[in-house]
Amino acid sequence: MSETTAGTGRAETAAHDTVEAAVRAQLSKALGGVRGMLEAALPTIAFTGTYVAIDDIKTAVAAGIGAAVVLLVVRIVQRSNPQFVLNSLVGIGIAAFFALRSGKAEDAFLPGIILNAGYGAAMIFSIVVRWPVVGFIIGSVTGDPTAWRADRGIVKLCSRLTWLLVLPCVARVAVQYPIYLADGDQSGLLGTAKIAMGWPLQVAALAAMVWLLARGRTPIERKEPA
Repeated sequence: MSETTAGTGRAETAAHDTVEAAVRAQLSKALGGVRGMLEAALPTIAFTGTYVAIDDIKTAVAAGIGAAVVLLVVRIVQRSNPQFVLNSLVGIGIAAFFALRSGKAEDAFLPGIILNAGYGAAMIFSIVVRWPVVGFIIGSVTGDPTAWRADRGIVKLCSRLTWLLVLPCVARVAVQYPIYLADGDQSGLLGTAKIAMGWPLQVAALAAMVWLLARGRTPIERKEPA
């Protein structure tokens, strides 16, 4: 490793002296900041909104893929990471596969319901066993993936933050799954619910996390390399 690279790594580590600062920085990195969140949301909104408007799954898929391709081209031109656009593109592909395979338009929304149920269950389990998933963000900064569990205050903070990630998942499943099970073609209502409970709920959850993180300054104890 060069001196420049080592110096950069030390500077990044030193920049996060509190648990709250580390979580904020790592969450922003994981979500790609505002741009990454928009790139993940816009193709899905184009797909869902088009379907709700004209009730045609093939046209909706084309709209979603078209939006993703435009965003992808911009990333390629700028030579920046296209991860979040590609994630959205994969999601649209899976939704289209479900709908076209079964012939039922509402099945396009089933993967999202299943994914939210899985995420929610996994995060709730992590809280119950006192290994809240947000805690591993701290471990990635300190250099010790599990040392944070020795501090009850940090475990409690990470549990609260993880609950804020759980709530949107639970809300989506609680609202959308009964609609999916209802008789008749409920795809229009499902599409509306998906848009209303997608970006707005995610932003609300992140805003709540930022508010909670802004209230404290819990020092990070780093594990020094041998």
